[in-house]
Amino acid sequence: MSTSDRSPGTYLVIGLGNPGDRYAATRHNVGQMVLDHIAASTGSRFSTARRAQAVVVEGRLGLPGADERVILAKPTTYMNTSGGPVKALAAYYDVPPERVVVVHDEVDIPFDTVRLKRGGGEGGHNGLRDITKALGTKDYLRVRVGVGRPPGTKDTADFVLSPFTATERKSLELLISDAADAVESVVLEGLTASQQRFHSQDPR
Repeated sequence: MSTSDRSPGTYLVIGLGNPGDRYAATRHNVGQMVLDHIAASTGSRFSTARRAQAVVVEGRLGLPGADERVILAKPTTYMNTSGGPVKALAAYYDVPPERVVVVHDEVDIPFDTVRLKRGGGEGGHNGLRDITKALGTKDYLRVRVGVGRPPGTKDTADFVLSPFTATERKSLELLISDAADAVESVVLEGLTASQQRFHSQDPR
């Protein structure tokens, strides 16, 4: 398994979403759901960040001796102003863009699918657009959690700000778990190895 594209050092993992109970269960907040899952699996709790509008968990991923330090962070701003907190956290923890991992909802891939990439366009995603502007580069890692396209003529913004359907909720926990595994994989194994693993999975 190749790890040649892996950058050693501290990783900053960002879970995108909007603040408040109103948005907590919506598709747009699935990135934050993934970080909640990772934190819960390590028995950690988020606390207020220093010098950034965010809550964070400082910890490690992987087996002792082969693990990597990670900062899990959820901006407490609205989605379209995520860039400021990400830039501030990257500066505070001295993390370069190549070790920033953004976990976000993605309408351009089917629900129940996880895809990974570095760089590329933002696809109309306001959170990604603001992060790109703040960091001055598109070349950060993305864990893209598929939520699918809106049905019929439903507006995309209304769709991502709506909760998952009852049918989707039956497999949502597995989707979040897969995305959490993808975060750990890209941190510990690198992008290419992680793409080979997750992009080859058969749809459920």
